[in-house]
Amino acid sequence: MENIFTLIHKDLLSNARTGILKLPHGDVETPAFMPVGTNGTVKALYHSTVENIGYNLILGNTYHLYLRPGLEVIKSFGSLHEFSNWKHNILTDSGGFQIFSLSAFRKIKEAGVKFRSHIDGSYHELTPENVVDAQMVFNSDIAMCLDVCTPPEISEKEARNALNLTHNWAKRSIIHRSNFPEYLGSLFGIIQGNFFTELRKESALTITELNFPGIAIGGLSVGEPFSVYADMLAYTVQYIPENRPLYVMGIGTPEYILEAVENGIDIFDCVFATRTARNGAVFTQNGMINLKKIVNEFSRDPIVEGCQCTACTNYSKGYLRHLFKTKEILGPMLASEHNLTFLYNFLEDIKTSIQNNNFINFKKNFLEMYGKKK
Repeated sequence: MENIFTLIHKDLLSNARTGILKLPHGDVETPAFMPVGTNGTVKALYHSTVENIGYNLILGNTYHLYLRPGLEVIKSFGSLHEFSNWKHNILTDSGGFQIFSLSAFRKIKEAGVKFRSHIDGSYHELTPENVVDAQMVFNSDIAMCLDVCTPPEISEKEARNALNLTHNWAKRSIIHRSNFPEYLGSLFGIIQGNFFTELRKESALTITELNFPGIAIGGLSVGEPFSVYADMLAYTVQYIPENRPLYVMGIGTPEYILEAVENGIDIFDCVFATRTARNGAVFTQNGMINLKKIVNEFSRDPIVEGCQCTACTNYSKGYLRHLFKTKEILGPMLASEHNLTFLYNFLEDIKTSIQNNNFINFKKNFLEMYGKKK
């Protein structure tokens, strides 16, 4: 197992920690949020804008890129980095979640997943091996195993069957990855188990024993109450050693991020920041606001005083409301940049609080102001 994670400092009163993730396209300071670039681009933003905010790790989607533009196109350019002209790190997911969400169009078997494209109805198959192959074509800095994601409220028997497949696929994935020592990217295993504690424990121990260089905790933030997310996350992490980077998929709001960080999670991603921005919803220290509301019509104030994003340094909430009401594309661009800037600064403040052994107070104070006290 290659060692890609260095622990820098652990908070004295929680499991929150800072660290360095050593990846082929540069070191990443953790904890870190990853903007989602599903199709090789963070929607409505130039790569240079994402880079200038401070991000050097984004997420791409194997399912979507596999279907369009296709592996042959990306291979002809040399990598996803070259194809998209993103010079920093890329994590690509396995496509498992997208296939989970397209339940009417897929069939899961021991060999892999057969599914119909949502684009043209054509049939395809993803296996643990060809998912690794695809991510090697992308030259992903972090690649994810194919897994079986399950919804809340299924039976324990159904969760057990899905877990057995996830573990078998993880073993096949890591064996296949070992055949390509020239590939520099790191393959992460994924813990599943739905919301059954014994299955979660078993999965954490099994995936850990396979010696993946990094571990993801899957199957959370899939519609369950926040308290269930928090309890299941805290339960699961106790069975994972501290020497590996931990990733929780699909979280991107302050309360979920803070809960993850408190439990020692190092990286996370979510489309929420940019998706809501495209609809006019933006982060502030006092919670999210909707720029389209009439209350902003005559406002000369920025979204957040002191924020250095383009929207806050150049435009008023009144003008931004106008952009959204007239459906000008500049509105989603500015709001997306603001939300990613807010999250980047939020993570910088989190890292500072950890270094000062003050994370618990920071969390409490932030949530009280944000209106999400737990």
